[in-house]
Amino acid sequence: MSDFPLYVLREYAFAADGERGLLVGPRGEIAWMCAPRWDSDAVFSTLVGGAGIYAVTPTSEPFVWGGFYEPGGLIWHSRWTTTTQRIECREALALPASAYVATVIRRVLAVEEDAHVRVVLDVRAGFGKHTMTDVHCDNGIWSGRSGRLYWRWSGASSARQNAEGQLECELKVDAGGHHDLVLEISDRKVTEPAPEADDLWTATSTAWSSTGTVSGTLADRDAQHAVAILGGLTSIGGGMVAGATMALPEHYERGKNYDYRYAWIRDQCYVGQAAATAGQHDLLDAAVQFVADRLLSDGDQLKPAYTVDGGPVPDERSLKLSGYPGGSDKVGNWVNQQFQLDAFGEALLLFAAAARLDRLGADHWVAATQAVEAIERRHNQPDAGIWELDDDNWTHSRLACVAGLRAIAEVAPAPLAARWMSLADNILAHTGTTSVHPSGRWQRSPDDPRIDSALLFPAVRGALPAHDPRTIATLDAALSELAQDGYMYRFREDDLPLGMDEGAFLLCGFMTSLALHQQGREVEAVRWFERNRAACGTPGVFAEEFSVQQRQLRGNLPQAFVHALLLESSVRLTVPWGSQR
Repeated sequence: MSDFPLYVLREYAFAADGERGLLVGPRGEIAWMCAPRWDSDAVFSTLVGGAGIYAVTPTSEPFVWGGFYEPGGLIWHSRWTTTTQRIECREALALPASAYVATVIRRVLAVEEDAHVRVVLDVRAGFGKHTMTDVHCDNGIWSGRSGRLYWRWSGASSARQNAEGQLECELKVDAGGHHDLVLEISDRKVTEPAPEADDLWTATSTAWSSTGTVSGTLADRDAQHAVAILGGLTSIGGGMVAGATMALPEHYERGKNYDYRYAWIRDQCYVGQAAATAGQHDLLDAAVQFVADRLLSDGDQLKPAYTVDGGPVPDERSLKLSGYPGGSDKVGNWVNQQFQLDAFGEALLLFAAAARLDRLGADHWVAATQAVEAIERRHNQPDAGIWELDDDNWTHSRLACVAGLRAIAEVAPAPLAARWMSLADNILAHTGTTSVHPSGRWQRSPDDPRIDSALLFPAVRGALPAHDPRTIATLDAALSELAQDGYMYRFREDDLPLGMDEGAFLLCGFMTSLALHQQGREVEAVRWFERNRAACGTPGVFAEEFSVQQRQLRGNLPQAFVHALLLESSVRLTVPWGSQR
């Protein structure tokens, strides 16, 4: 829609309720939302070339945009300054969340002068395929269908359908006053009376205010915001999506764009470990339960990712949309056809973190045993690895298992501890004979001599000591070969300069700060932390990658594991390595 063009990713704010999320742009347009669940088809999809939009935007031109989150949660305020007005729109997905009904609440605030805004609603289910049908207004409340979905909209009784079938109106809000809009979208007909906006706002504000407080970190505000985002990405059943969006490109026209609206075991474990470090027990418990349930169900056939309710991830397919500029549309993910060994090691690290806080139940211990047995059976098999590439004996995968085995052995009963520690020693010894580079550092695999920043992770997680020569040599090699201006790349795909194939990986940047902290290089560690936490826009939402040259976000937004490592490193860098909070 020409009235609402696309923007660079750093300009979009994020709201979520655990069951779905949305992105709102600088002109007050919701350009992305899937309903009723994370992995449902989008109802607003202009972000990837589809149709459907829900906008609240000033009628006066020109205006400049900004915004902020209310402390502790995901209630966003869009703020516009025109030549005559200051207008805000307070917006959120209502809490407590329903698994079947997405409720978008928006409150237009006339900060000082009278506010004039234009409102446009166009619900387009199926990524824009289905228009609004059966549109009617009863007692000032609009309702209708879009494909198989039902919708209901209150607060816009003056709206009329325009030539394109959209509902549109202009609102005037008196100075100092406000006006509420409530949109409900469901896969079943909503028969209950329309909710009162004041009640929805009170419940939503109360829910976010109950989020655990984070303090005493290097960056309290950003750490608290990370907790809110991770909570917003976590469903009622504990499954957390890796990202709220799909198909946003990691690099211009390189085919690197994926659907991340699913729960990756590895990412869930990263979040759980960060939550344990920061004392966020609700997030930790959710991660432990979700990962344990998957292990108890699937054992050594554990999939790398699931839907948030534990179902299979659908296979990848195209929607024949234009996609976000520089990318192409993709829905679904081929990850369900992969084996990723490191997920078992990460699960053990998660369980060990929970056990140290006395939050690991009997069923969780059974799941931990399943993970150990899976490593025993499968640690010699090639796998797709952390970056989901072709199968190989990836060094990181083996060392992740070593780290997990050591961590769980430290909190396990003596007979199990000795056996599990012995298994860790054996895997480490074997990996040491096959995957150490002639320079003394770890290399990617027995047949791939390159350095990979993922090889920083195992030492930080305890696979081998900080003073081990391989640990030090690996860090030095990564800083020498994969770092640029305080940001870290995954690996070199070819001989081209860094940044030509993909952006820097913010996950790896925060892990680098922890690796430097482990070595006692505190000034460098904090510098890396600060550089990487600056890689966002006004809303403070991080994508997977960052273009160092263009200072732009790349990939899906928000990316959970980036916020997890920001949270963890903001806590751990405040105390000497190994100290317990």
